[in-house]
Amino acid sequence: MAQGSFAHLHTHTEFSMLDGAARIEDLVAAAVADGQPALGITDHGNMYGVLDFYRACRESGVNPVIGTEAYMAADSRHERPVRRGKVDDTGGDVEGGQKLYYHLTVLAESNVGYANLLKLSSAAYLEGYYYKPRVDWELLERHHEGLIVTTGCLGGVVLQSLLAGDLAGAEAKAARLQDIFGKDNLFVELQDHGLAAQRQTNPQLIEIARRIGAPLLATNDSHYCARKDAEAHEALLCVQTGTLMTDPKRFKFEGTEHYLKSAAEMRHLFRDAPDACDNTLLIAERADVEIEFGTSKLPEFPVPDEFTGATYEERANAYLRHLSFKGAEERYGAPVPIHVVERLDYELGVISSMGFAAYFLVVWDLIDHARRSHIRVGPGRGSSAGCCVAYCLKIVDIDPIRYDLIFERFLNPGRKEMPDIDMDFDERYRAEMIRYASERYGWDHVAQIVTFSTIKARARSATPPASSGSPTGSGTRSRRRCPRSSWAATPRCTPASSRSRGWRTATRSPPSCARCMRRTRTPSGSSTWPGDSRASAARTASTRRRSSSPTTPSPSTCRSSASRSRGWTRPRHRS
Repeated sequence: MAQGSFAHLHTHTEFSMLDGAARIEDLVAAAVADGQPALGITDHGNMYGVLDFYRACRESGVNPVIGTEAYMAADSRHERPVRRGKVDDTGGDVEGGQKLYYHLTVLAESNVGYANLLKLSSAAYLEGYYYKPRVDWELLERHHEGLIVTTGCLGGVVLQSLLAGDLAGAEAKAARLQDIFGKDNLFVELQDHGLAAQRQTNPQLIEIARRIGAPLLATNDSHYCARKDAEAHEALLCVQTGTLMTDPKRFKFEGTEHYLKSAAEMRHLFRDAPDACDNTLLIAERADVEIEFGTSKLPEFPVPDEFTGATYEERANAYLRHLSFKGAEERYGAPVPIHVVERLDYELGVISSMGFAAYFLVVWDLIDHARRSHIRVGPGRGSSAGCCVAYCLKIVDIDPIRYDLIFERFLNPGRKEMPDIDMDFDERYRAEMIRYASERYGWDHVAQIVTFSTIKARARSATPPASSGSPTGSGTRSRRRCPRSSWAATPRCTPASSRSRGWRTATRSPPSCARCMRRTRTPSGSSTWPGDSRASAARTASTRRRSSSPTTPSPSTCRSSASRSRGWTRPRHRS
């Protein structure tokens, strides 16, 4: 790489939610325009933008350095310290002078490191989430291979110790990171945005690096592309914190230096430590992550030995066919009807041609384990309800043949997209399902194949729904109990079509259900809320008496041409 150049390795994109104001395309274009050979991505606590970033960099001839700015717990990811005051970008304050979380910049050096980065990110959300998804020392030790870390920004554990006046503690934390990741994989990070805190700590960081024998690394905490974007970034922070630009006490960044600076600007800024800039190019050369697009990385389900074939795909297809027809006999009876056999043959052919047999087997295995362990499983929903194979495997409980559901909405050979089956497990057993999936298929695939979501309140409720039929006796609307109160069950109404069907838009909800804006309807056809005032009830009764028919609504409920077209007429009033 050219001498005198520079590679930004501490960069936040639009995927640093409500914190990064730089689009990936703009960042890559700015790096290319300045002749920078590489560019890093280190979004706060997530890796949502990695694939878009990787593709954009490869297309532009820039080497992508994949990373994240992880949130780190002080000691254990399982701790839940009580916060004091507001939570700011550096983690807020808790008892004892610590923070709810600290920042740690982590970069992937190889494909192994990229896999470990995924594991850290998943574990942070699944095990350490408290205000932010957090890792801890234990997870770093477990998944350290192939990773490069830095001491981070002012929100890092090392910098926070320095700001607290604990030089020995800062050195001990830096040395601990060095012990975990290796002598060549810890870099002491230097930043200079013109802040007094950085001018104070940078000489101390250089001294710590000299003592423990760690190399220096110059970065710029980039949150937007150009200096002119600083005001737009401040507005974004106001959205994040729920404040106004006119509020003098609002959270904001000091200065306007958090942009993607040119290589010349960075070299001039750290002219007293040129090796810190050279090391950005060294890391860019070491970072070699290859991400393959267009192929699915699926785990291999352990197929029983009696199902043979030349390849694993053939054996997986044979076992999936066996399970599907066995389930079809339970669902439809033996012998299986000919139209069901034809539907299964077609769907299994599509699944086999697209190479997704292992995916169906893994999903079937997870749901089967949940049911055998007496874990509540949802009925399945969305486009997967159109798959007869999923119905025969008891992944979903909706018969696609009975309801004439289309398989191509779920899996279309023309689109070549990965199928998406929603698996709803009771969240109380989420840890058990994660444990089973991890032990059986490995951490690399847990986040790819499992969606752990919460069963809806009405599914967990022990109260069965009321009998079908609306209060008007039409029999077309179902009744259900309000999940947020003990208020009586009311018919469900589609807001977009409510007025055209004569449903009044209510301006207030009943006292017992202040948050549930559900409409109800009296048997006479007029719309009322339980708890209406006596005057309103009297007006409604008067309207019914003046109506030409017992089923004719009041004038207030019949104001649109759409309602009149359905047979509603204005009642005649006496002059």
